[in-house]
Amino acid sequence: MQPRKILDLIEPQTVVEGAGVLLKRSIATRTLDYLDPFLLFDHFGSDDPADYRAGFPLHPHRGIETVTYMLAGIVQHRDTLGNAGSITGGDMQWMTAGRGIMHEEMPQPDEGKMEGFQLWVNLPAQLKMTKPRYQEVASKNIPEIERADGIRIRVIAGTVENVRGAVTEIFADPTYLDVAMPAHTSFTHPIPHGHTAFAYIFAGAGKFEGASKTIPHPKLVIFDNGDYVHAAAEASAFRFLLISGKPLHEPIARYGPFVMNTRAEIEQALRDLQNGTFVQS
Repeated sequence: MQPRKILDLIEPQTVVEGAGVLLKRSIATRTLDYLDPFLLFDHFGSDDPADYRAGFPLHPHRGIETVTYMLAGIVQHRDTLGNAGSITGGDMQWMTAGRGIMHEEMPQPDEGKMEGFQLWVNLPAQLKMTKPRYQEVASKNIPEIERADGIRIRVIAGTVENVRGAVTEIFADPTYLDVAMPAHTSFTHPIPHGHTAFAYIFAGAGKFEGASKTIPHPKLVIFDNGDYVHAAAEASAFRFLLISGKPLHEPIARYGPFVMNTRAEIEQALRDLQNGTFVQS
């Protein structure tokens, strides 16, 4: 059994998306364009509603899955298939866009706070045009493990200590954990050999295998291949997301919210959008 050592550390970049939402982006930048099968990773949130209230008005997606996990605040969403609702602190939504969906996401504060993450996961060629679907899970339905040493693990996807995550039946066979570690504790979790794995430290500072000193937040940590990830909290607590998935090893053609395998498929998506045939009931 080999530990996964740190392959790279990524400093999040500040970007503006949607109608004017300020966020920190770690995947889909000039530094890191793609981490197969992960296409994008954003950390959003601010104490100033002006940084996010313009939101993400109606926009299309095809060929991907979008994963939204909230720490605080509310995101109201609706789409052109008739789905509507909201997710709030601790909730998550795993949306499979498949052959095409138009939706909007509008964030707003709850008790003055709004913070969360969005991850884009690529779909394999055989599922690019699958029927869209949602897996929306309320906070109370996300399993949480609290260990004797005080470590808390929210199991969004994957399995920890025989506890299965809330999200299932995803092609990438993902792990998505929210791990909170008090000072002077350690955490080890197996990751299938060959799967892509990264951690996003969003509070405090801690160490992973191969680090000579603690890594402060915010930082994306990319792991080399191996069998497990080992984390250690030393003098201070820290909290991170641990995410992994099966790489596709397929060509990608990318144009904004469309991710397909060929340029011709991107052009077809644009024609479908122009012709009003993009969304199928």
